[in-house]
Amino acid sequence: MHNLPSSSKTIIIGGGIIGCSTAYHLAKIGVETVLLERKKLTSGTTFHAAGLVGQLRSNANITQLLGYSVELYNKIEQETGLSTGWKMNGGLRLACTKERWTEVKRQATTAHSFGLEMDLLTPKEALDLWPLMNIDDVIGAAFMPTDGQANPSDITQALAKGARMAGAKIFEDTKVLDLEIDNGKIKAVITEHGRIECEKVVVCAGQWTREFAKRFGVNVPLVSMEHQYMVTAEIEGMPKNLPTLRDPDRLTYYKEEVGGLVMGGYESNPIPWATTGIPKGFHYSLLDSNYDHFEQLMALSLGRVPALERVGIKTLTNGPESFTPDGNFIIGEAPELSNFFVGAGFNAFGIAAGGGAGMALAEWVHAGEPPYDLWSADIRRFGRPHFDTDWVRTRTVEAYSKHYTMDWPHEENQSGRPCRQSPLYETLKDQGACFGEKLGWERPNWFADAVYGETAQDVYSFDRQNWFNAVGREHNAVRKTAVLFDQSSFAKFSLKGPDALEALSWIAANNVAKPVGSLIYTQMLNDRGGIECDLTVARVANNEYYIVTGTGFATHDFDWITRNIPAGLNCQLFDITSSNAVLSLMGPTARDILQLATNDDVSNTRFKFGTVKTISIAGCPVQAMRVTYVGELGWELHLPVEYATAVYQVVMIAGKHHGLINAGYRAIESCRLEMGYRAWGSDLGPDHTPYEAGLGWAVKMATNQPFKGRQAMALQKQNGVKKMLAGFTVNDPDVVLLGRETIYRNGIRVGWLSSGGFGYTVKQSIGYGYVRDPKGVDKDYIEAGDYELEVAAVRMPCKVHLKPLLKTSIKH
Repeated sequence: MHNLPSSSKTIIIGGGIIGCSTAYHLAKIGVETVLLERKKLTSGTTFHAAGLVGQLRSNANITQLLGYSVELYNKIEQETGLSTGWKMNGGLRLACTKERWTEVKRQATTAHSFGLEMDLLTPKEALDLWPLMNIDDVIGAAFMPTDGQANPSDITQALAKGARMAGAKIFEDTKVLDLEIDNGKIKAVITEHGRIECEKVVVCAGQWTREFAKRFGVNVPLVSMEHQYMVTAEIEGMPKNLPTLRDPDRLTYYKEEVGGLVMGGYESNPIPWATTGIPKGFHYSLLDSNYDHFEQLMALSLGRVPALERVGIKTLTNGPESFTPDGNFIIGEAPELSNFFVGAGFNAFGIAAGGGAGMALAEWVHAGEPPYDLWSADIRRFGRPHFDTDWVRTRTVEAYSKHYTMDWPHEENQSGRPCRQSPLYETLKDQGACFGEKLGWERPNWFADAVYGETAQDVYSFDRQNWFNAVGREHNAVRKTAVLFDQSSFAKFSLKGPDALEALSWIAANNVAKPVGSLIYTQMLNDRGGIECDLTVARVANNEYYIVTGTGFATHDFDWITRNIPAGLNCQLFDITSSNAVLSLMGPTARDILQLATNDDVSNTRFKFGTVKTISIAGCPVQAMRVTYVGELGWELHLPVEYATAVYQVVMIAGKHHGLINAGYRAIESCRLEMGYRAWGSDLGPDHTPYEAGLGWAVKMATNQPFKGRQAMALQKQNGVKKMLAGFTVNDPDVVLLGRETIYRNGIRVGWLSSGGFGYTVKQSIGYGYVRDPKGVDKDYIEAGDYELEVAAVRMPCKVHLKPLLKTSIKH
């Protein structure tokens, strides 16, 4: 019964929908695959999933991944002969407030951007599709015809059969006891029935994943949450083709099942489960129904579906599911251990994601990289706070409770704060800082001024938010006088060793073989030429580089660099983020201020743009880097954290008569948009090359030096590109651009905005996005088109730009 093989290239641990889908796709690729399930397939959490399949997310590639699930579910039954319960009956989403209707219209635009059909409906049209509901409070609705529903256990069994048909071996009742690891390399999986030698392990163990992975030093930030839904008796007149229904203003969802309804939701006061560990032997198990807790959702649902007052309840299912701190699932190769892959934490949309996640994970295991950029779900998006289960649980409770609340632009999480603080946190707080949070770091977003009646608290809306004027003052100071940004949260690495130059020359696309004291902006590319990292490196010694990257990319970029140091080279990468504070002094009067704060010569002749020098301020050795991300004269001042307060005070005093003020990250964003500076994670990523992003000037193609991605870049330089990043402006200053707005060229959809905001100097809304054409795109093609942007389902004319909207003198 347990005739285990002695070896397999890849072993999957966990037989839910994610594990079975991954096995299916690995086997289809031709990878030798064994799946091990400690009990029975689906017996973890898959068997009690609700089974709704929606596709639209705020990220294009996650939407594409969910769309792949639909494609797979459309054919898997015919392929395997097993029924799946899959019905493409469409999905309906309601809006019952003005703000929700704006959100839904923006979601419809996002769907159009990503190539999905999503129709906006009147309340009466929605009622025609879903005749059981009361529409007295409904303002409008959106309908996606390609959404649907499935039977979770059946679709998993179909994927398992398809995997076996393609050559995968699946063993139930086979508990994994341990991994055999030798010198950081996975050698085998140890089960209760024997040892299986392997090269790679894929952990798809649902809510058990965190504790299992932790044994091997791998961090998977997820926790278990109770999730309830009820199944009613048959309802007279129930249409068989009833779409799924999401009613976020009432926190509930619905689907038809055997003539009755499934109704569940996401309450504002969720209950964490297994806070001291998952009980042993928990499989095919449910929790006790909590009618008292479910009553709040029941009360909300009665106003929408009056028939629920008269129909009987067959079951109230309370099944724990794994949820994550940001509501996105976790996929990819663990940065802590090579060849240890994870697919877990699906936040109750594992059925919707199952097909696509299995495909992506299989491709990642097989090829060493995902089929496309999956940064928003990448396991490397997490950082130090996520090692603490209590912190993860606190943040996850907030994420769960906000599942159906308004998805406001620029909304910040409130739980688990403050966590990581700059030495200036209290000082800046006293001066009116309104903080945001990234990877646990408290970062000033903007500063409130009591003179203008402002308080340091965000008030969210889809219009201009309450901080708009405050950020405008900070922006104008950047352009006219000077500001000081606390950017201590920057991720900072030190690459040291006799082979540091050779290693970095291979990894970096730009030329880093420059003299000590040089500052180099560079990308790091994958073999397809896609941009994996976008950062600044300073050569501070012959055998040492100081590397600075974005706060949120600390784990990702550290992992990318360390994995790509060529074998045999002698150099090491160290994370020194917490050692250094960073104060960024930016603006036309920055030199005058800095010269008052230091006795070192910071004139342009002695301190040129793109260089780094050690200067002294307040007794502190400051590593001053002449660089800018706002398009003005400026320096990043990197210094040991214990000097931060003293240096800050000296610089602020020096700037007192030069217009120096505090400023935050929202001013940085508005300034960089005017200058056309790119941002990784939105404008840049693994799917975009430097040539496509307008960064070809930062690639050392003119040299003969080899570097990772060079072959792909050479090919693209020869053949041209099929997409190019361009800027867009609209004349109406009240139009709010956020990103994901649809780009039309000559009436044809050609892309969407990757980022958006407002430029206070140009007094226009600004967006950036890739213009796509499979036949090829160049400068002439871009400039020859007439463009429109679709914003909240309304098209409006816009102007295209391939150059910065402002010209500034950053090198003088």
